[in-house]
Amino acid sequence: MRAAVMTAFREPLEVQELPDPTPGPNDAVVRVEGCGICRSDWHVWQGDWTWVGVEVQLPLVLGHEFGGVVEAVGEQVQQVKPGDRVTVPFHLACGRCEYCYTGRSNLCLAYGVIGVHSNGGYGRLALVPNADVNLVQLPDEVDFLSAAALGCRYMTSYHGLVDRAHLQPGEWVAVFGVGGVGLSAVQIASSLGGRVIAVDIHDEKLERAREEGALHTVNAAKDDAVSAIKDITGGGADISLDALGSSRTALPAILSLRRGGRHLQIGLTSQDEQGMIPVPVDAMILQEISFVPSLGCPATSYRGLLALVADGVLKPARLVTNQVPVEQAGDVLASMTDFKTVGLNVITSW
Repeated sequence: MRAAVMTAFREPLEVQELPDPTPGPNDAVVRVEGCGICRSDWHVWQGDWTWVGVEVQLPLVLGHEFGGVVEAVGEQVQQVKPGDRVTVPFHLACGRCEYCYTGRSNLCLAYGVIGVHSNGGYGRLALVPNADVNLVQLPDEVDFLSAAALGCRYMTSYHGLVDRAHLQPGEWVAVFGVGGVGLSAVQIASSLGGRVIAVDIHDEKLERAREEGALHTVNAAKDDAVSAIKDITGGGADISLDALGSSRTALPAILSLRRGGRHLQIGLTSQDEQGMIPVPVDAMILQEISFVPSLGCPATSYRGLLALVADGVLKPARLVTNQVPVEQAGDVLASMTDFKTVGLNVITSW
């Protein structure tokens, strides 16, 4: 099979011919039809997250947001079969621990993260361990481009807003950083009745956020985002969301909240912060502001997410701005260093 392979950190990916993977007794091999190129891939490519114990063994095939068709299964797999159309939550679970039993399979990580701890979707074929637990079947109405788009950034925003921050119709939602996660959050929040304010430093991204439902936009390079949000909302947002993972976004996001607000932290940090971001503790206590971290999306939430996509309420494929061949995956990663990408880039040919 063909795959874009990371052979060194921060160096160009190499397109190689690799042996086809063979499933073990509980595994499946998926023929990838679309794989998103995510900022999390960029973080892995940069060598980030060692400060939280992420260890990457090279060479590695990146890619953790993909959809495709089951090609082969092990003899003990019962829930999926060759020909099934599937997607894969990036956090690979066991299905038997306390987290899995209580609907929090996103915290299990028994098999790590696909595309980080094992080869992922930048290859034409991807081995998925513990397939009965870690494959989610796609409704007929959900195409592979949508599956790739929702594979990480979209499902992460959905879980964060719906399950963790408990978004209610009519609430003000301030989204800081309108990259892939942020743009996904804008569309999801607005589609579910939230009143969205998008914050970024690039006018092109803010214009795209308006197209996806943002009622207001703030260019933080030109205006004070905290003051602007409090003026727009008459006191502050109900929910703020840091989609980037930086003190430059997290701190103003928290300060833009009204009393009793919820700050949703989805963005992970990079080398500058290494996971350490200052927060205004006194202001949070005096206003009972909640700090709500969110990771991925448990399998139990996919039923609601995919139903909304199948019914056309949510439109993840609309966020895809570029479909690229596998040879261009490395170029897309490199462009993320300067935040030059808009929307989602998806590998669709090998």
